[in-house]
Amino acid sequence: MREFTPLQDGNAFQEILYVKKDGVATITLNRPQNYNAYSTKTLRELARAFEDAGWDDRVAVVVYTGSGDKSFCTGGDVKEYAEDYVKRPRDYWKYMSLFRAYLEGIMHCPKPVIARINGMAAGGGNESQLACDLAVIAEHAWVGQVGTSVGSVACGGATQWLPLVVGDRRAREMLMMNPKISAKKALEWGLVNAVAPSVTKDGAFIEGASEQQIRLAQDKKEGYAIDLSRLDAKIAEYVANLKDKFPECLRYTKIQTNQGKEAVWHATVGHAQDWLALHFTSPEPQEGMRAFAEKRKTDWGKMRSKWANDESPEYPYGAPMASCPSCGAKGLPLGFKFCGACGHGIAAK
Repeated sequence: MREFTPLQDGNAFQEILYVKKDGVATITLNRPQNYNAYSTKTLRELARAFEDAGWDDRVAVVVYTGSGDKSFCTGGDVKEYAEDYVKRPRDYWKYMSLFRAYLEGIMHCPKPVIARINGMAAGGGNESQLACDLAVIAEHAWVGQVGTSVGSVACGGATQWLPLVVGDRRAREMLMMNPKISAKKALEWGLVNAVAPSVTKDGAFIEGASEQQIRLAQDKKEGYAIDLSRLDAKIAEYVANLKDKFPECLRYTKIQTNQGKEAVWHATVGHAQDWLALHFTSPEPQEGMRAFAEKRKTDWGKMRSKWANDESPEYPYGAPMASCPSCGAKGLPLGFKFCGACGHGIAAK
């Protein structure tokens, strides 16, 4: 049994906060400087925390959230992608192994996991809340996917689970068009279980805050502010309800209810892992990730025009089919005028 000894309360992680109190394990993404995007290290810590919460018999419910009031989770750290995985696409396959362990840690946790959506849940952040059992969202927050806008595909949970949750047409809208889904619409579509007021004016909560009021609250202007106390109160209601249930029955109910999610996940995620790793060798993620990191607009037009003109956009300087007549170097880009090995001129083709 000592192999399953729980982690000490207040166990120190570097990129998450992990607190166990009164039968509740609270796991908090603690990277507010990166809008609670998870890094490779974060995924390791999250997987370990969900494992421990599941095995600790003192824990009845797990609450998963993010630091602050701006973001719940914004998915993977795009800066890390641009700096590391664009350079070494083979390592993205390894990264996806950690990401799978993290999401499966949520799905396979034998305790109910509640997503406390304290801010935007974008990309992998929406996939993370979809992996949870229940979700309560603050009214100022929103959810959405961003894959097709940044050169990726949301096949780490969204392509699999959104059709189950919101239906085919709405799933395609989110996955292909990448709109921001407001808290109110998220409730209407079944993406969350409840919405908690979070916008205040001069200290008083506003029910059904408008987009303008939300912006003013986020900017802390004209007496508006963000207050998460009502969100915490709703989470407390859910926790109290779940703590008043038989733990083994809860566990098996979760296992049975996961059947559809598990089926589509395991039928596709292995292929997705390989495809995403290979896709990192292509120009779409390279342009998308770099544009994000450089804080500029993505150049869609250049890529589409190359396709239309049959100019092989897969290669920045042309397909590697040229040879040097001087030194015999092979595999040189067709767009090169000079050999990269010896500097000799290459005849244009």
